[in-house]
Amino acid sequence: MDTILRLGILLAIFGSIFAIGQLVLNSAWARNAQTRAVNKRLSLIKMGHERDEIIAMLRKNMPSYDSNLPGFIGRPLHHMQKTIALSGSPLTASQIMLIMLMVTAIVLVVPLVLLWGSEYQITAGVILLLLAIAVCIGYLLPLMFLNMIADKRKKKVEEQFPIALDTFVSALRAGHPIASALQLLTTEMEDPIGSEFGLVSDEVSYGAELTDALSEMAERWDNEDIRMFVVSLSVQSETGGNLAEILQNLSEVIRARAALYRKVRALSSEGRMTGWILSVLPIAAFLGLFTVNPEFYLSVAMETSFIVGFIVLIVMYTIGFLLIRKMIDIKV
Repeated sequence: MDTILRLGILLAIFGSIFAIGQLVLNSAWARNAQTRAVNKRLSLIKMGHERDEIIAMLRKNMPSYDSNLPGFIGRPLHHMQKTIALSGSPLTASQIMLIMLMVTAIVLVVPLVLLWGSEYQITAGVILLLLAIAVCIGYLLPLMFLNMIADKRKKKVEEQFPIALDTFVSALRAGHPIASALQLLTTEMEDPIGSEFGLVSDEVSYGAELTDALSEMAERWDNEDIRMFVVSLSVQSETGGNLAEILQNLSEVIRARAALYRKVRALSSEGRMTGWILSVLPIAAFLGLFTVNPEFYLSVAMETSFIVGFIVLIVMYTIGFLLIRKMIDIKV
């Protein structure tokens, strides 16, 4: 009898905890879904910001290419600005690059100060070693992290765009004009594409051409689906025709292309994962080994052969990294 009573009490306690847990999780999920359903632009409008202020906030990280800079500096800088913009960072590109520069300088200077009074001499090899570590910690690892976030947001835009296109087509068939259908996307779609269409809608309201605003959006995200959408709108405006039917066919093509792309990614997943491991593992092993046993490098950093070998190693790693990125960059 005592065993049955104890078992009943334990079951009651388990049921109570399970029920309370379900209520808490359901409440958290519902709140999270409600938060995600409102894009950033609508949140800014609710806070009372004007349209011109919202455009400035949403476009503060837009990359700008400085033609006065040499190509080997201007192109990587432009790519970095674009990565920061696509990552959706609340900080501007200048602020992030300043933080990365400060972290790199700190990681470089602090070990030099600590080595100043130690038994190790500060030679060109030691400075080169610490500079490589500082660049890895202050630049490469943050840039890889920003690239991961930017790629994740780009994939989400690619997944959202067919849904947005279906909503646009439904609005056109219901009798809405193009401007009204576009405005519908700004309120119905989540971020990041909801705010992007909101930015296009605001630019059109201020006098920009719809196709030009959409073309800039396609260039920002480097999205072929949006480019095809722009071409469809341009052709229809010049030649006429049923725009809803054209966009419906385009939606089917985009979905078929996305299905093929997912199949290709599934078949090439092993190669892509191998490429990521081969790219990240040398940096992680280098930083980890120096953290655990810095004498492993410092004891030979004063040798001339170390300087030559280390520079050759960096060049070989850079070439290998570029070749791996080229091999796993699959276009469909």
